Amino acid sequence: MKIGIIVHSYTGNTYEVAKKLEEKLKDAGKDVEIQRVKKVGGDEPKGKDIEIENPPEVDKYDALIFGSPVHAFSLSLAMKTYLEQISTLRDKKIALFVTKNLRFEWTGGTRAIGQMKKICQSKGGIIMGTGIVIWNKQRDQKINEIAEKFATLF
Repeated sequence: MKIGIIVHSYTGNTYEVAKKLEEKLKDAGKDVEIQRVKKVGGDEPKGKDIEIENPPEVDKYDALIFGSPVHAFSLSLAMKTYLEQISTLRDKKIALFVTKNLRFEWTGGTRAIGQMKKICQSKGGIIMGTGIVIWNKQRDQKINEIAEKFATLF
């Protein structure tokens, strides 16, 4: 099974989680590849009309993990734009995670996961699991929990 981990990472935190997920999944014998979602012109905010630079293809994967930071209590604009432009996720098994700094899940994490879930399901994706990583002292423990959970999903 080929698994694509597709992330938007502004500060590098979300990418760090993706790397740990990749390592855990590879240890479990999975074929895994990470791709990054990048905005044309860089990640600095420049309005709501953005374009994604070389959008990662999803067709070559049997399963997908999408990861994004939470921005302004919502899914990052780059990830939202990327997910909306995917034509289909029909019958793809999908896991989702977000990273955030505010300490409670309800301060944007739950909303961002909900936004990702809604977009993926509207394109035929099957949500297998979700996770929220709060960037605090317990983050490594939470990342390990999510990695363990995601490794059993696919």
